[in-house]
Amino acid sequence: MTREHILDEIRRTAQANGGVPLGVSRFFQETGIRQADWHGKLWARWGDALREAGYAPNTLRGSFDSAFLLERFIALAREIGHVPVKGDLRLKRTRDSGFPNDKTLERFGSKRQLIAAALNHCRSNPGFEDVTPLFEQALPSETPKAAAKAARQDVVGSVYLLRSGRHYKIGKTNAFGRRERELAIQLPEKANTVHVIQTDDPEGIEAYWHTRFAAKRRHGEWFELDAADVVAFRRRKYQ
Repeated sequence: MTREHILDEIRRTAQANGGVPLGVSRFFQETGIRQADWHGKLWARWGDALREAGYAPNTLRGSFDSAFLLERFIALAREIGHVPVKGDLRLKRTRDSGFPNDKTLERFGSKRQLIAAALNHCRSNPGFEDVTPLFEQALPSETPKAAAKAARQDVVGSVYLLRSGRHYKIGKTNAFGRRERELAIQLPEKANTVHVIQTDDPEGIEAYWHTRFAAKRRHGEWFELDAADVVAFRRRKYQ
């Protein structure tokens, strides 16, 4: 694990996070780079690594606190008249650079968990009486069976990682089993399924991984990945 590789990953993940460098735990989740890979070997503190990557403490954008994030999310719901979906969040971000990146809201968990957190914030603080019903309507009481069904309905496709020989294919599909059989017919070598990420945005998530591994692209959707790349992909079950 080289110093330059870690610095490059700090810059890449910070750019993907709206210019804000990640903390140690999330950096590991996104890259597979452990604290043990750098702590006491390359840097004494994570802040030293961030500083060397170009993120000086006096120029870093501070992390958004949870209350601020929820209130911006709630304010957008009030503005557009319904609970924001991912497209609403991204559109707002393009129009208002001070609005949190949609990835930042993932700290609350799933879409349902985010709505539940926003509803709890509305009920616990004055001034949100007008918008509380929006979140109540979006979060009806559900039995565990109904909740599981709703979660399945949110997933409209998947992004998969296949291995054939020493190369990996990253692709998208709305019916993975069928796509796997089609590829088995087309490829001269047997393709093994490495991992499948369920998603409600197959095109966007496929584009994310293609961009992330762009330097390792060999042909079309085929990439020459290393073990750390595969670990990073397999860490996501839903995206």
